[in-house]
Amino acid sequence: MRDHIHYRLAHRLEALRRARDWSLDDLAARSGVSRATLSRIEKGQTSPTAAVLGTLCPLFGRTMSQLMADAETIPSALLRRADQAVWEDTETGFRRRAVSPPAAGYAIDVIEGTLRPGAEIAYDAPAVAGHEHHLVMLAGLLGLTIEGQVFALSTGDSIRYRLFGPSRFNAPGPSEARYLLAMSVPGGER
Repeated sequence: MRDHIHYRLAHRLEALRRARDWSLDDLAARSGVSRATLSRIEKGQTSPTAAVLGTLCPLFGRTMSQLMADAETIPSALLRRADQAVWEDTETGFRRRAVSPPAAGYAIDVIEGTLRPGAEIAYDAPAVAGHEHHLVMLAGLLGLTIEGQVFALSTGDSIRYRLFGPSRFNAPGPSEARYLLAMSVPGGER
């Protein structure tokens, strides 16, 4: 019996390549993996090694975990609030709810971010340069610094931007800052 995850991974790798309008020759030149090997992988004739995946993932702006999650799960159209994963960083006071998490075949992730009053989180660089963001404030006040430019946002405000450098989020208080953030990866489909 054929391994369905194996074939979903093959399809996912092909979709990522095609979303960038790369031919197999283009990907071979960028990765150093032979065209023949890439073709066999995409056709599901062979499974990629960890080393090959480690070479391909940065080219697609994906971690190996993200790529494997894409292949291992079949996204559901409906995700009830109770089923949305929540992660909390108690050190920074940031809580992240995966409202519409990354999924194969979809180009947008949506998170609900919550920062307690006085909390701050900073990122040195985006995971993917040019990553598109659309942020809508649901409640509270948020200080947002994008590549050195500072924005003060309050309930109902929205901002959209592509991120190429550092960013910082802070909740000046007196209540928590809560926002929705939709993110898309350049090149279309994830």
